[in-house]
Amino acid sequence: MTQRNGLLVITELFLPTKGGTAVWFDEVYRRLGGREIHIVTAEVPGSREHDRAHPNTVHRLRLQRHWWLRPESLAMYAKFLAASVGIALRHPVAAVHAGRVLPEGLVGWLVARLVRRPLVIYAHGEEITTWRQPAKFRAMCFTYRHADAVIANSEFTRRELLAIGVPEERIVRISPGVDTARFRPGLPTEDLFRRLNLPPDTPLILSVGRLSRRKGFDQVIRALPQVLARFPRTHYAIVGIGEDEGYLASLARECGVADRVHFLGHVPMEELPRWYNACRVFAMPNRAIDGDNEGFGMVFLEAAACGRPSLAGRDGGTGDAVIEGVTGLRVDGGSVAAVADGLCRLLGREGGLAPEALASLRRRCDWAAVAEETRRLLP
Repeated sequence: MTQRNGLLVITELFLPTKGGTAVWFDEVYRRLGGREIHIVTAEVPGSREHDRAHPNTVHRLRLQRHWWLRPESLAMYAKFLAASVGIALRHPVAAVHAGRVLPEGLVGWLVARLVRRPLVIYAHGEEITTWRQPAKFRAMCFTYRHADAVIANSEFTRRELLAIGVPEERIVRISPGVDTARFRPGLPTEDLFRRLNLPPDTPLILSVGRLSRRKGFDQVIRALPQVLARFPRTHYAIVGIGEDEGYLASLARECGVADRVHFLGHVPMEELPRWYNACRVFAMPNRAIDGDNEGFGMVFLEAAACGRPSLAGRDGGTGDAVIEGVTGLRVDGGSVAAVADGLCRLLGREGGLAPEALASLRRRCDWAAVAEETRRLLP
């Protein structure tokens, strides 16, 4: 990429902020170019150390929501706009990319029209199905419809974009990827089992993600008694933090499986691939909760890259992350019986994913492949 092909990327979510979306943007744009790519994002703990070695030019803003403003994020809009306009006027920018539709996409639309450059917005799915406050919904629809291109993370998200009037020819489907060098089979796990006071051959079900209702971790807990009837040595480990931790712990006690459920909280990034290796089955039987849905699910790719099959729910965009019968199963996440049956089917399999499935995943889903798909959108 030459200097004249610089990019302005506006995103609140960027490493070291936790979450798959932050990982996605960091992994892709570092592969698309160097200092000529300008990332406007939030200042978070650890950002100075992270940015020091980053190949892109990262501009950090102190972003806050204020309860006395309407909307509460108005100050964020203003800071994003001021910083982005300044960068776009000072540096050669061939296009503007926005990490989400609001506030980044609306700000990006203003900047892109000011400097007469194309605007690309990422769509994640859950914002379309959950944002129903009238003014916010209208702003979202306006912004998506006026983008030059919208990246949909899944077929589910593509259909939702069509339903709100985004022209089909402007929608490009690009799913997130996975670092196949970091997430790989064969990593040591004995010390992880020692932490849980378990033998290293214990059948372990693993979940990774924010502890929120739509992820379906509560359904795994409800299904455990049925699973234990067939696989009596099974344990369940959950990596993540969130508002449902107390609820899940209480549910485990009610179901009589509290001694089989292990809440690991946040684990270091470098340790996460080993937890995937430790499990026999990865489980996130997601379901829609009041319109809140799973737009894709990068954790399914991480599990598959480590050679582990996944149990996913049928709702949302998981069909693009889990290949039925190849990298896992999709079941009705609202049915405890279906979740239990799916877990038992996967626990009963010998070995991990087939070598051909792993090879295909590496070709299609490595971050380098995702970056090349994104590169095709550049002017």
